[in-house]
Amino acid sequence: MNRQQLISALQAYASSDPDEIAFVPQFLELLRHADAYQRTHLPGHITGSAWIVDTSRKFVLLTHHAKLNKWLQPGGHADGDENILRVALREVNEETGLHPPDLPQQSPFDIDIHPIPARPDFPEHLHYDVRFLLVADKNDPLLLSEESHALAWVPLTEVAAISQNNRSMMRMVDKLL
Repeated sequence: MNRQQLISALQAYASSDPDEIAFVPQFLELLRHADAYQRTHLPGHITGSAWIVDTSRKFVLLTHHAKLNKWLQPGGHADGDENILRVALREVNEETGLHPPDLPQQSPFDIDIHPIPARPDFPEHLHYDVRFLLVADKNDPLLLSEESHALAWVPLTEVAAISQNNRSMMRMVDKLL
């Protein structure tokens, strides 16, 4: 999914969630910038992630992010790669050891804009996250990366508790329940 395909997907994006509807024009504005896929682009940049469910669609694979100290879906920076689906699949492999799982649809499953706290070497900024739905076998071996404290298959019914009722994550749960 290159830049133009992402723009087309966003222009056609349908959601009943008011947050997502409000994100669409913000994404389209960001994508007008040549370096929107670079992590150095401020105040924000495109990231790609994956909402990985098991074959029963009752569990989601989450990573306990080392820097943010939160349970999140695998994902990360594009670092100049304008194929955001490839970015999401790369991040899945790097953060979980899974090779690209089954991809039920090639269009975004969810979009989100969220703040990332400042670090000593970088200011607070926004991630414009494009999320894809993936399906994987819960029995496949996982490989913990240095970016995470833990990986876990979490029942969808327990995501609210583990994510401290994170609205962004709950929106993805709601789409599956």
